[in-house]
Amino acid sequence: MIEQIKPMDIEKRSFAMITELLGDRVLNPENELVIKRVIHTSADFDYADTLTFSPHAVQKGIQALKAGCDIVTDTQMAKAGINKKILAQLGGEVHCFMSDPDVANEAKARGVTRAIVSMERAAQLKKTCIFAIGNAPTALFSLHEQIEKGNVQPALIIGVPVGFVNVIESKELILSGNVPYIVAKGRKGGSNIAAAICNALLYQIRR
Repeated sequence: MIEQIKPMDIEKRSFAMITELLGDRVLNPENELVIKRVIHTSADFDYADTLTFSPHAVQKGIQALKAGCDIVTDTQMAKAGINKKILAQLGGEVHCFMSDPDVANEAKARGVTRAIVSMERAAQLKKTCIFAIGNAPTALFSLHEQIEKGNVQPALIIGVPVGFVNVIESKELILSGNVPYIVAKGRKGGSNIAAAICNALLYQIRR
């Protein structure tokens, strides 16, 4: 018979199991809750090794959220997964331009991906933003270009696109930059991972 467990108890038990399964592995206290949230989302302990943080990236992300920054994603799935209630309480909102008809039309006319045009649109936002990229490596390339041009200065880049073509290269580009980052090295990642990292930051503020 399946044990009936309350939703919050399920999460608490899951995190306790993650801690137990990590064994003697010592995580940086500043990054620990982000890493465990990603493992909780994916059941993939590789993230304990592959998630890479620039100095005090978590603190900087939390400070930006507390100041009311917005979040930009490259998929509607990531946007849907972010806790918008907490974000709104802090004065922020989530943007995703990927499904906008004018973005699709411009991308088709120029022969580029919608992710490229989306990042160009995001660079025009007035507010400081955290960029959470979980699907399209071209979004990271485009974001890097906008940074180089001085069009945007992200508070934090969450670079976790998943896949094969240009995925590793796009992440390496962010790792070599000067903007605070949380990057999943290698080919793993995804929109759910991008959302999980955003939520890991938001939940630390909620507490």
